[in-house]
Amino acid sequence: MIEKLKQIEIKYENILSELEKPETVSNQEEYKKLMREHKTLTPIVEKFREYKAAELAVKESEEMLNEQPDPEFKALCEEEYKQGKLDMQRCTDELKILLLPRDPDDDKNVIVEIRAGAGGEEAALFAGVLYRMYSMYAESAGYKSEVISSNETGLGGYREISFMVEGEGAYSKLKFESGVHRVQRVPETETSGRIHTSTVTVAVLPEAEEVEIEINPTDIKIESCKSSGAGGQHINKTESAVRLTHIPTGIVIECQEERSQFKNRDKAMKLLRTKLFDMKQTEQNEKIASARKSMVGTGDRSEKIRTYNYPQGRITDHRIGMSIFSIESFLNGNIGEMIDALITADTAERLKNA
Repeated sequence: MIEKLKQIEIKYENILSELEKPETVSNQEEYKKLMREHKTLTPIVEKFREYKAAELAVKESEEMLNEQPDPEFKALCEEEYKQGKLDMQRCTDELKILLLPRDPDDDKNVIVEIRAGAGGEEAALFAGVLYRMYSMYAESAGYKSEVISSNETGLGGYREISFMVEGEGAYSKLKFESGVHRVQRVPETETSGRIHTSTVTVAVLPEAEEVEIEINPTDIKIESCKSSGAGGQHINKTESAVRLTHIPTGIVIECQEERSQFKNRDKAMKLLRTKLFDMKQTEQNEKIASARKSMVGTGDRSEKIRTYNYPQGRITDHRIGMSIFSIESFLNGNIGEMIDALITADTAERLKNA
């Protein structure tokens, strides 16, 4: 590990030298690439330097222990020696985590798709609750969220809704939300007071950049149509809605959230590119599935990951066996505790298998 860290430190210094060159600054693509690498390596190098400082302190206190006859001074040196050893162990443990392979998608924006599952109108209403929850979390985390497409029901729920969450590290925080979310509550439409169980599926997809997915324009059928549903006076008067069909895969994307056809087309293309990227990743992941499995799941959308029990005020994540008894706060976007626990569980599993 030490040899690997020395090589990382040399690479880090070389990147710093490159970033100072005028020709690098003038080449924006190269500059951005080097800055991303610099940002990734900085915490590792800083921790390694902290380790080396602790190691030096241990050596110096060890030398003084052998040289000094004074009992009082020896006791002080022993204390410094023990502390240095503890610091070295702490840095070693932290470096093992820092050296774990990073998910290359962690820093990306995400597109979240929420779909009503079993439960009819009640499932659609809960899809709306989850959309609100993630929107409020995104706002509290300093992210920006924007609806790409939606299919609203008459009672204010969603058969499906797709939205973008933009911000550094958005995927690293939300990627474990993919799966089936189960709700147990008395529906607003239920008169007898019986508890119903409904499901909603959530898919969290890292936004694909143009360089990652090339789309042949001849593979896309583009149609414009009038918007439908709630939305104001412009509805049904202008052909601002856009429908994209990707002929090779049969993927259909509809977007009518904006008044501008150009903006709707741009949003639809982002969603199409991301879906194609997700298909590509799924194929790759299936080939290396055994290496990617972890205790927090594989992101399979058929996997039941969480239950929201309204009568007990409880949210339970079945992957890590964690329950939180503050459902109102949780659904108001305060999901950070659960997200952090999932990240910790995933890190622990990867360390065990490293």
